[in-house]
Amino acid sequence: MARITVEDCLDHVDNRFELVLVSSKRARQLAVGGKEPMVPEENDKPTVLALREIEEGYIDASILTQKEEQDDFEELVIDTSAPQL
Repeated sequence: MARITVEDCLDHVDNRFELVLVSSKRARQLAVGGKEPMVPEENDKPTVLALREIEEGYIDASILTQKEEQDDFEELVIDTSAPQL
């Protein structure tokens, strides 16, 4: 796999700070949100997949304004009524 550079990704987002926000949100969706990658996985980690999706133009800054589905977070909620070890 070729290296992904910041400059390649900046063609699709405004600046480096926004790139961090967009890529981290997408990586989180891939890792724990149950979302499917839009690029071949090639044994890459979620952060690399997110950057590849941004580089190829599948993901942009609009992801930051999208509301998350309630179902995506229900599995992450800790049941406080259960006894903790």
